[in-house]
Amino acid sequence: MCGGGFAPPKRCQIFPGLCPAAWGAAPITLGVVTEGHRPSDIRRHCHGVAGPIPSLVQQQAKTKIGILISGRGSNMLALAGAVDEGRIPGAEIALVVSDYANAAGLDLARERGLKIVAIEREGRSREEHDRAIVTALKDHGVEIVCLAGYMRLLSCVFIEAYRNRILNIHPSLLPAFPGLDAQRQALKQGVKWTGCTVHLVDESLDGGPIIAQKIVPVLEDDTEETLSARILEQEHKLYAEALTLVVSGNYEIAGRRVLRKQ
Repeated sequence: MCGGGFAPPKRCQIFPGLCPAAWGAAPITLGVVTEGHRPSDIRRHCHGVAGPIPSLVQQQAKTKIGILISGRGSNMLALAGAVDEGRIPGAEIALVVSDYANAAGLDLARERGLKIVAIEREGRSREEHDRAIVTALKDHGVEIVCLAGYMRLLSCVFIEAYRNRILNIHPSLLPAFPGLDAQRQALKQGVKWTGCTVHLVDESLDGGPIIAQKIVPVLEDDTEETLSARILEQEHKLYAEALTLVVSGNYEIAGRRVLRKQ
């Protein structure tokens, strides 16, 4: 006899009981699947109650992501698409925040069904503004923050609240060309290669530990616009790859280096 008080059919698979607290069910003692049935046919048997067992995948809590934007939010949309397509396993976008109520990216996020909030900076110190944003993020359970064209430097208030859990993307191969107009800087200096970088945010300007980079060649006839467009195309790919690593937790920070665990 099995633990549920019934004899298992021949050639059955035994599924040990799971902690039921996640879905509020009565304690599970045993489930069986007979030959020719799907795992979705599992029934729970406990205290005389039978019903479908929620899938294991559904029981795994997802990592909640908050995205900060100031403008059109193209990297925000790329991340949202990657999450929807399952390319960032275990991630969920919990909130999109902008420091401008009329940011085009807010409307685009709303169209995708994402939760949005505008927390404008006017009339607030940087610390007051950051506290308001952190409160909104915490209220939505956000665990990792992605800056996606967010044009205000973060204060220590924000950085301490999410230390080593804030990602930023920059259109150069850092530490080269930090700050504004990185593409213009690259053209002015005559470099043959540039690219984009995803890094953790610390108190320095675009100087936190580097998570990932992609190289983009500088063509002889490039303008700031054409170079920016080609870098942006790679940004959309790189940000999803970097966030996937961070969500997985399969990395460690060693000084200023972000290392994949073996």
